[in-house]
Amino acid sequence: MVQNLITAVGDASAPVTARTFDDSGLLGAAAEGRVRSRSRAVLLARRPGFVLASLLVAFVIVAAFAPTLFTHHDPYATAPAERLRSPSGAHLFGTDELGRDLWTRTLFGADLTVKAALIAIAIGLCAGLLLGVVSGFLGGFFDALIMRVVDVQLAIPGMLLALAIVTALGFGTIPVAIAVGVATIPGFARTARAEVLRVKTLPYVEAARAGGGSWPRVLIRHVLPNSWGSVLSLAVLDFGTAIIAVAALSFLGFGAAPPRAEWGSLVAGGRSFLVTAPWVSLLPGAVVAATVLALNHIAQTLREVRR
Repeated sequence: MVQNLITAVGDASAPVTARTFDDSGLLGAAAEGRVRSRSRAVLLARRPGFVLASLLVAFVIVAAFAPTLFTHHDPYATAPAERLRSPSGAHLFGTDELGRDLWTRTLFGADLTVKAALIAIAIGLCAGLLLGVVSGFLGGFFDALIMRVVDVQLAIPGMLLALAIVTALGFGTIPVAIAVGVATIPGFARTARAEVLRVKTLPYVEAARAGGGSWPRVLIRHVLPNSWGSVLSLAVLDFGTAIIAVAALSFLGFGAAPPRAEWGSLVAGGRSFLVTAPWVSLLPGAVVAATVLALNHIAQTLREVRR
């Protein structure tokens, strides 16, 4: 197979890639790849659930970085005369026990929660991708060593590991983000390793090596770009998981100190009013649930379209 691919181009010194030939040795794989990408984009655009989930996630991310675009209230301004008001036109989510606008505090809570989840995913993605690529590409001793370390970490429940890390680092949004990020590393490492092992045995990778390409060049130009799909789907899925983990740690009191708002602390703050003012906990909790479900739907749709 490799020799046929090299002969087809007439120059053994020129690297043969998936962008030049497909498995049958026919020119045009790049055009086929562009057609498939456009077809996937059209399929995604035709799915109302995917579009709605994407719009919701986009709104949450924009609100996390610019919450003042969607509210004119001060998230820290108290108004005892307005305490525990039910949702209305003036206060979309009602008010809390201090009369603060709950919609505004939910938007500002996205600032800390979503950014902490993004930091966590960045940590897990970078570290896990590095470990998975090194393990799958080098193999042998390095593969065995890295995977045994990953297996040990997988044996520890993610939330328990995050609790141990945040206890050691101290309370706050950044320690929570680091703790959650470390807990997500094994999943990224195993997924990246599996994809690298699959891609590096494909004919065009062997042809690139036989054509004179060095291992670093083959890794950067061929293996990594074609291993990214599953890792990206996992990143979207784990983004929702990270939001839940960050909110859970904030609910337990490990997040930012009051009066800073986080989604978990907002839910925790309304526990004493579940009977008299259930919206104080339920509405911020509904935002968390809707965001995570939207991310899960996006990840699942991306996996289906890639098949």
